[in-house]
Amino acid sequence: MFLNGLGTANPPQRYTKAECWDAFIASDWFRRLDGRAHALAEAVLFTDNGIEARRLALTSLAEGFRIDPDTLHRRFSTHAPALAAEAAAKALDDARVTPTEIDAVVISTCTGYLCPGLSSYVIEQLGLRRGVLAFDLVGQGCAAALPNWRLAKSLLAARDAQHVLSICVEIASAAMYLDNDPGVLVSACLFGDGAGAAVLSAAPNSRHRSVEFTTARSLTNPEQRDALRFETRQGLLRNVLTRPVPRLAADHARQVLDEALEEAGLAQADIAAWIFHAGGRDVLKALEGELALEADALRYSAATLLEYGNMSSPFVYFVLQAALADRAPPGWWWMSSFGAGFSCHGALLRVA
Repeated sequence: MFLNGLGTANPPQRYTKAECWDAFIASDWFRRLDGRAHALAEAVLFTDNGIEARRLALTSLAEGFRIDPDTLHRRFSTHAPALAAEAAAKALDDARVTPTEIDAVVISTCTGYLCPGLSSYVIEQLGLRRGVLAFDLVGQGCAAALPNWRLAKSLLAARDAQHVLSICVEIASAAMYLDNDPGVLVSACLFGDGAGAAVLSAAPNSRHRSVEFTTARSLTNPEQRDALRFETRQGLLRNVLTRPVPRLAADHARQVLDEALEEAGLAQADIAAWIFHAGGRDVLKALEGELALEADALRYSAATLLEYGNMSSPFVYFVLQAALADRAPPGWWWMSSFGAGFSCHGALLRVA
């Protein structure tokens, strides 16, 4: 399977950490939460947490503190189809593939729910064929991009498709929840909105560097399910984020990487570029330590986190786009995402 086109999209509104703090203290929620919550939010937003700004589907930050089921569902149903279609249109243009040439579309999200799913809206907005195979994947959280690509690879291998449109889109601002729990508060300071899309094909496109998706491995650990997940409270999605997450991410990432390298007959030294999801600054530090990476090995992940925050499942599309734009060295690249489950996925990319 070959990556022949890549596209990303964000809401136009960019908000800095300082702006988020000002909006928080001006909101009714500031008075509802206790002093420890105030201190934690201030510490996260005014110390180096690896994030400077985020894109959010809000006309103002004050709007983000209107937290009720109908408002959040409306935010998701308005912005998720639009961002997904925008990223997909860029990927199609990048690949020089027309909408009618797409044989299947696979869309992943976890920050909202529509029935029919997002695929229906993307088919309509892009003008895909009505006979296109459509798959909506939910519940995989930040880890979703790699399972999405593995389904695309299966469709291509089965000759059910020649071109698959892969999309991950998250409207984190549609999954806002606030209370005094430290994990909930940290989540509110980390996540941003975005979408990533790829045209995945059976044959390479000579217009671009050849990027071939090869050996892939996955790991799901139900025993750690409660470490990172969504739960529903009063009709709202509440993100459960616990202290062990950085360690779990690093441990699981190591296992998946080792299994893939062994299967491919490679060593870690053969990896020329690292395309990692970044849950946050502490996750990146844990990955660096566990994998004994040099300080700048995760520079594309760190730069994406700094400017956009944790966008959940689309994040690795942005990191891959940054590495390609920077003309990272050819050879073997490692692409990996992890999240709810606790789950971790990875794949070796052969890049010319």
